[in-house]
Amino acid sequence: MKKRIHQIELFMKYPHEVQDEVLKRLLGAAINTEFGQKFSFEDIVNYEDFKRRVPVHTYEQLFPYINRLMRGEQNILWPSEVKWFAKSSGTTNARSKFIPVTTEALEECHFKGGKDLLSIYVNNFPETKIFDGKGLAIGGSYQVNEFDPTANSHYGDVSAVIMQNLPPWAEFIRTPSLDLALMDNWEEKINLISTRTAKENVTNIAGVPTWTVLLIQRILDLEKKNSILEVWPNLEVFFHGAVAFRPYKNLFRSLIPSDQMRYWETYNASEGFFGIQDQRDSEELLLMLDYGVFYEFIPMEEWDKEYPDAISLADVELGKNYAVVISTNAGLWRYNIGDTVKFTSLSPYRIKISGRTKHFINAFGEEVIIENADTAISYACEQTKAVIDNYTAAPIYLEKSKRGGHEWIIEFKTLPESMKRFTEALDEMLRKVNSDYDAKRSHNIALVAPKIHSVAEGTFYNWMKKRGKLGGQNKVPRLSNSREYLDDILSSKEFDRS
Repeated sequence: MKKRIHQIELFMKYPHEVQDEVLKRLLGAAINTEFGQKFSFEDIVNYEDFKRRVPVHTYEQLFPYINRLMRGEQNILWPSEVKWFAKSSGTTNARSKFIPVTTEALEECHFKGGKDLLSIYVNNFPETKIFDGKGLAIGGSYQVNEFDPTANSHYGDVSAVIMQNLPPWAEFIRTPSLDLALMDNWEEKINLISTRTAKENVTNIAGVPTWTVLLIQRILDLEKKNSILEVWPNLEVFFHGAVAFRPYKNLFRSLIPSDQMRYWETYNASEGFFGIQDQRDSEELLLMLDYGVFYEFIPMEEWDKEYPDAISLADVELGKNYAVVISTNAGLWRYNIGDTVKFTSLSPYRIKISGRTKHFINAFGEEVIIENADTAISYACEQTKAVIDNYTAAPIYLEKSKRGGHEWIIEFKTLPESMKRFTEALDEMLRKVNSDYDAKRSHNIALVAPKIHSVAEGTFYNWMKKRGKLGGQNKVPRLSNSREYLDDILSSKEFDRS
């Protein structure tokens, strides 16, 4: 672990040289693939050549290549055989996405990210006791790829792909058993995991906050306890990712009432492992630069263009919102993954995840992103002693003689002391962190105050279940510029209009 910390310090010190080497290796490896031949990788000398020759791709533009890989063809995007695909929930559109996962991506990115997470954590807390017990992780599920006539490949949640390919020794330090962790019946799986892991010495948990909360609550119900520390007294840290943690912080504190409990953030996705919190006193994420991933970034003003102009790591600025573009050792070339980040440090390169390129509200020019919403929700909770479980929001469109606005559905674990004050605090903080929203709200020019619905406990769980999106990488869409999700929830459940 200490040796790896030294290597991490090297890419922190020489980020551009490391990224140039990553690009060179990626291009060299794929030079004889169909994609490499099409875009003449052999003639690419530097980043400017690469940028000029290969366009930025959306998933839809890469899909014809991935579709052929799914059907058993090889050497299309990457030279080594592709036997695994990470099935993404496709939160930016209704269709699932299938991301190729190569041996190189597993070894040099996903596995390396997991090992680095432990190395960085131990480097910050050398007195840690996490290895005295087991780590709990709720996996997804996987299945045989029915599109491949050779039946030689599989697809599933990225967590399932990783778990299924871990070395055998990993089973000794984790719980539950692999067969249980990878069950496909989500509700049965949660019940069985709750029963079996309650007797284990769990020292650390890794997962998505939403589903981890569900598991903890189920265990507390079964064991008739008030705190999970009564079940796992040696629980030390929750390694979390996939969604912003800030709105869940109070909920976790109520379930794990200890000032000693640690929360450590990661940035991992179906496409790769990208960032790890590396400091005790900051939730910023260190951008991991030697995982076989070459990074580019699209400024916000370019997002909607057919041919957006991406920039390299060397040209990013602090505080600006960028869409993330990656080229990887899984054969994703200049792929816009749909995530957005802001740089909080340029030496070394640290980021905060700010949202999704298609998850925002901009019906009136207000450009509200998920980072704004999470900040405002957290502030409103603090002001009114509320605890939330989930939320989503969408615009109220302008109508004749009616102004527009934003409509929110919030599932509270603990209701606000005053819903009126909660709404005011939410609006206050949105105005403070987003000048465009503030301008539109000024004197109710274009936007009236937010409209909030408090829904019954379990509403979001039941809605996700109805959509077939329980567990794994599935997440509740936070913001949408259409009313598709919001209207679907309101029409499917009784809710409190007060």
